[in-house]
Amino acid sequence: AHEVSAKLHTKVVAHKDLEIDVKTISNGKPSKLGTLLISKGNIEWLPKGNFVNKKRLTWMQFATLMEEQGKTVKMKK
Repeated sequence: AHEVSAKLHTKVVAHKDLEIDVKTISNGKPSKLGTLLISKGNIEWLPKGNFVNKKRLTWMQFATLMEEQGKTVKMKK
């Protein structure tokens, strides 16, 4: 299981990133996997314990990655 929490500063992402903390639950205890940073220009992953180096994709790169490597699942109506 995972625990995901978001810090919503606004409805529209403009000048401040949307931050989503992602944690995994093991033996009933949450352990941080990292933070997803969403901006109008790109999407970034900041792994736990790393305060300097982020992984960055443009929205086009992210869309391509998901199309090529994402698992297909049916949407619920």
